[in-house]
Amino acid sequence: MAKTLRNEYDKNLSYENIMKAHLESRKGKNLRREMILFNLKQEEYVMWLYLQLKNMTYRHGGYTSFYVKEPKIRKIEKSKYIDRIVHRWYVDSFMKKYFVTQFISTSYACITGKGMHRACLDLQAKMKHCKRIWNNYYILKMDVAKYFQNINKKILIEILSRKIKDEKVMWITKQIVYSGNKELGLPIGNYTSQIFANIYLNEVDQYIKKILKIKYYFRYMDDSVLLVKTKQEAIDALEKITKFLSEKLDLKLNKKTQIFKSKQGVNFCGYKINEYRIKLRDKGKRKFKNKVKKLKLKIKNGNLTSKEAKKYLCGHFGYIKYANVYNLKNSIL
Repeated sequence: MAKTLRNEYDKNLSYENIMKAHLESRKGKNLRREMILFNLKQEEYVMWLYLQLKNMTYRHGGYTSFYVKEPKIRKIEKSKYIDRIVHRWYVDSFMKKYFVTQFISTSYACITGKGMHRACLDLQAKMKHCKRIWNNYYILKMDVAKYFQNINKKILIEILSRKIKDEKVMWITKQIVYSGNKELGLPIGNYTSQIFANIYLNEVDQYIKKILKIKYYFRYMDDSVLLVKTKQEAIDALEKITKFLSEKLDLKLNKKTQIFKSKQGVNFCGYKINEYRIKLRDKGKRKFKNKVKKLKLKIKNGNLTSKEAKKYLCGHFGYIKYANVYNLKNSIL
């Protein structure tokens, strides 16, 4: 893979590619009002957007904001649908090809074929390996404080510009990165924010693997785990990583960052993991139980059928199936 991105904007900009981005972006959303209205004149809208990008007259629109309560209270900023098409085209045309391929193998968030379940299974496999070769070992668990809100846009652009040597691609990159009127932070609702956040922390990934030479390191977005032989190795690594994050990326670790013995296991991606089992954390159990309780009440009141209720639980079943929850499932269901 080429190290720099050159002369790619015009190659990837076509009516067909913009239409493809639209078709990908609307999946699962065709019944929403904005999608129904857009689909009525989709050819006209896509052609207009194509010409805007071709003439470099495109300007990113604003955002609507709302809050979600699960798993914690977060502000979501939603861009207009026309901008979400641009995000999809931009990521699929440039970011995946030139940046995702450069990520370390143990970075798992928002990457096709990976995800939190693969991260947990791979981590557990290496924990078993460390148990065999070291018997007792130490775990360094790190979590970045308010990660998306604290990403420095100037530093992000500097990182991106090392690889992006196409002026037009850099133009659209800045349109997206600076779409919010803030120097810090990326909107959590953007498709591009996920990939930008991964690119940003890939800097520390490369530092940990290539400079610190730490073999067993796993990251899912801003949540990461290191396995090392001694407590002193963990202390030294934490000190150097903290300094790197502060000086190079303008980030800090939060109070959940800690060092502990391997026998305690580790909380990662919503699970409690040790060498022999993967358990749901108490918060995950409560969420599952509350969901089932609400659905049972709806069934009892005649507002929902059992078949419909199962559909609402599909996401939860996908989440819990990797954990040792036989007794939990039997007691609830």
